[in-house]
Amino acid sequence: MASETFRYATLVLSREISIPVFDRFDRSSAISIDSMRYMSPVADGEYFGLTDISGDLSVAEELLESSDEVLQYDIAGTDERGVIYAHYRSDGPIDDLLSILYRNKIVLDWPVEHRLTDRGPELRFTVIGTNGNLQRAIDDVPDLVDASVTRIGHLESKSESTAVLTDTQADLLDLAIREGYYEVPKETTQRALADRLGVTPGTIGDRLQRIERRVMTEYELNTNT
Repeated sequence: MASETFRYATLVLSREISIPVFDRFDRSSAISIDSMRYMSPVADGEYFGLTDISGDLSVAEELLESSDEVLQYDIAGTDERGVIYAHYRSDGPIDDLLSILYRNKIVLDWPVEHRLTDRGPELRFTVIGTNGNLQRAIDDVPDLVDASVTRIGHLESKSESTAVLTDTQADLLDLAIREGYYEVPKETTQRALADRLGVTPGTIGDRLQRIERRVMTEYELNTNT
């Protein structure tokens, strides 16, 4: 059996990639989607998954309760951070995009980051596969979806890869440093950073915690080797 080299690629998808049940979240100023921890098809046009959110959790409950697409849901969390478990219907290109991964033997490295831009929702995620399979999968993405590759490299061990910041995290860390968030005393606040990026302060707080956890993990690995 021939050995093949595996690589990872970080992709950004935009334009027609929305999920109807979560479109309501994108239109709300009180709640925002941070990432999708997991999503899987359970029937034709039906999915279940876990989604991280920030903001007013009562608004999230109202949006889910009033949605015809939601078949079952639950929300857990406090202090403007929560996670949604939901079973829902969704049309659009989601089935096609998942089929592309399965058909080309591509592994999706969860979570999928969600970002709201001036052009609409944007999904950022990492996939793993052979060179040929990755290229075929990218070529198969439908024309109605904008797909771009922001990073590509060799597959690393779990301890190495978890210390690498995503592009979104790196951008936020760069902004926080430039604005003086880590100065003593602080020269900016989470609310000010949130206003700059158009998200809630809870989202900024959660993302900074994840960044700091990854940076400390990298530091610990380097000092113990």
